[in-house]
Amino acid sequence: METAIDLPPSPITSLQVVNLLSDGENALQTFFEANPFYFLAVHGAPAQPGEAYEELYEELPVGWSFTHKYVFGYQGCEGQLEAMANVVSDLLAEGIWHVGTFMVATDRHGTGNSQALYRSLEAWAQRGGARWMRLGVVQGHTRAEAIWQRCGYLQVAERNGIVMGSRTNVIRVMAKPLYGQPLTEYYSLVERDRPVPNAA
Repeated sequence: METAIDLPPSPITSLQVVNLLSDGENALQTFFEANPFYFLAVHGAPAQPGEAYEELYEELPVGWSFTHKYVFGYQGCEGQLEAMANVVSDLLAEGIWHVGTFMVATDRHGTGNSQALYRSLEAWAQRGGARWMRLGVVQGHTRAEAIWQRCGYLQVAERNGIVMGSRTNVIRVMAKPLYGQPLTEYYSLVERDRPVPNAA
């Protein structure tokens, strides 16, 4: 397995990037519980006990190739998390970096922090070899859908009947080309996201 790259720098001077995979479970659980907006929208309930453990240590589906999983946070001056990201490099194919979770504290919404942190994350992934960014967004979570579309993501697939907490969701799988390449290139790399031809 290739060596993991350094975590991205913080574009916000008051925040420090920390590796949550090294003893970050308690801080992450506190962050999740203090910021229920995401969980209410996606799971239909606030974060449950053990949510951070699952975020940090849940294994990817059997047969899914990848090189590294990164879970890092943006820590304020008093040690509290203000944002976090879960990113997997080379998921399913080389050059595809998947954003599993990206959360920013609710009181920072509307400040421009989310955009700044994401741009920094994307540039970091690109330096690490990413050609495509990929993620899944819950259909009907309108704020998240709008944000990712503004960031340049395009829907490539749809997954129905995905149970998340107390909800059963439709997931919009989205991808973003980092070098202006066509979606046909993405589909050639990720068989599971290819459109299914209509039956005759």
